Amino acid sequence: MKKIFFTFLLGLAAVTYADACTNFIVGKNASVDGSTIVSYAADSYTLYGFLRMQPAADHQPGDMRQITDWDSGTPLMQIPEVAHTYSVVGNMNEFQVTIGETTWGGVDKVWTLGEGIDYGSLIYVALQRSKTAREALMCITELVEKYGYASEGESFTIADPNEVWIMDLTGRGAKGAVWVAVRVPDDCISAHANQARITTFPQKGAKLQKDGFRMQSKDGQWMWHKDIIKVARQFGLVDSSVADADFSFQAAYCPFDFSGLYACEARVWSFFRRFDESMDRYFAYATGQTFAMTNGRDAGEHMPLFVKPNRKVSVRDVQDAMRDQYQGTPIDITDGVDAGPWHSKLRFGGLGFELDSVQYWYPRPVATQQTGWSFVAQMRGYDSAKAGGIFWFGVDDAATSVYVPMYCRITEVPECFREGNGDMLSYSSTSAWWAFNLVANWAYTKYSAMLPEIQVRQQKWEDEFAANVESMDLKVASLSDADARQMLTRYSCDQAEKVTADWHDLFTYLMIRYLDGQEKKVENGQFVRTATGETEYPDRPACPVEYLNTIKNSVKHE
Repeated sequence: MKKIFFTFLLGLAAVTYADACTNFIVGKNASVDGSTIVSYAADSYTLYGFLRMQPAADHQPGDMRQITDWDSGTPLMQIPEVAHTYSVVGNMNEFQVTIGETTWGGVDKVWTLGEGIDYGSLIYVALQRSKTAREALMCITELVEKYGYASEGESFTIADPNEVWIMDLTGRGAKGAVWVAVRVPDDCISAHANQARITTFPQKGAKLQKDGFRMQSKDGQWMWHKDIIKVARQFGLVDSSVADADFSFQAAYCPFDFSGLYACEARVWSFFRRFDESMDRYFAYATGQTFAMTNGRDAGEHMPLFVKPNRKVSVRDVQDAMRDQYQGTPIDITDGVDAGPWHSKLRFGGLGFELDSVQYWYPRPVATQQTGWSFVAQMRGYDSAKAGGIFWFGVDDAATSVYVPMYCRITEVPECFREGNGDMLSYSSTSAWWAFNLVANWAYTKYSAMLPEIQVRQQKWEDEFAANVESMDLKVASLSDADARQMLTRYSCDQAEKVTADWHDLFTYLMIRYLDGQEKKVENGQFVRTATGETEYPDRPACPVEYLNTIKNSVKHE
């Protein structure tokens, strides 16, 4: 398959998104079982994978909550607590409200960094205080209106069992923020990946809400800050010839650059094309070719914000999408000379490299080596409240990880996912993050050989988990609430520990089998020995022929 390489003059690309995240979204009528589904990959070279747990709590008048910047750990401010906060497992609370995000930065002149509440704290405060997605949306916007916003431009996914919202939010150059939010149609899928995607919105017939700063569309499916256009004009982010009715949030606050397409919109495109064959027409747009060809102006046809899928989407579909590496496309990260002889996804130097004053770009797939953790959240509104939603959680690179079911009503997290069990600079033999990194980093050295073996083990576990969902629902339905929580907690913790132990065993197996570039022979899952018990002479496979053709001129020959 033809491999595409992109070059781009350094002065034109403003953002590289070295630490970048991905959200996929499925409306309840677009899913196989009537659940809403949301995914999130938290990608950063400094982000350690663990599962955050915040128990429900009662608070006294005068109690304060410390707000600490999620990325840097810097204390920002204190805000008053509410009387009662709900339990939260990862990014899903006990009422199945789930929030994800992707950072897009945007226009720096509107940022007020460090002055207010950061994006991470907004997520976890809202989860502790909200029973529905709309309540969470209200909570976030009220917090930034009252206390200010301390981060760069963000897209938030806010979901519950009945609906999913996308909100694009950024600073306003002073205390507060401007934002726009839309409810994803129930029969559609959507996505965002470090690029603001909301453009125009239906202003005709909109009304100002009683709080004095929120506008709501006539049909109630859109909301935005009343000053969203005013601030853009104040900072010169929109041409004076553009009428208010034609105002685009994305064009003003997060205008496309090359990386916003090739490193970001391409991930959305790859998700959409799984469920809509017509999406291939957006390939040139999503990979920045039209942008580059017009010398820094986006001339392509924008992808839609929502897509009606050609079939019902399952949790397993979304899990597979989170493992996307652009397989079968011209930008397959495992294809080409830069992937080496064993088709490795690993690249050095971030998203690309500079050579002779030209910037070269690698593809940026959904599944990436720097992922700290990711999830696929299943908000099951049809199901018994005693079981609740399932927070399918995995650590490290999704391509080599396993999504383990963490029920949203559990009362503790397993030791292997526990905060404080190791960190980026401290190895822990009981940490899932380290177990999965051992396997993944060894696999990158001979990826095309080891990945299929990892996938067999991966699918075995996820098949088993999927088969257990219905039986777990039946088991807890007849129990008291306390006993149901206890059973869900025990099951979730046990499965996580079993998978972690299995991944240590998998690393041992892969290390032995592929040691020193060999491939030891295996039959029926066992290493083959000679009749006298010695090691059967291993295979010593040469590099694939297509790679040998690229290096033959540098190797001595007869």
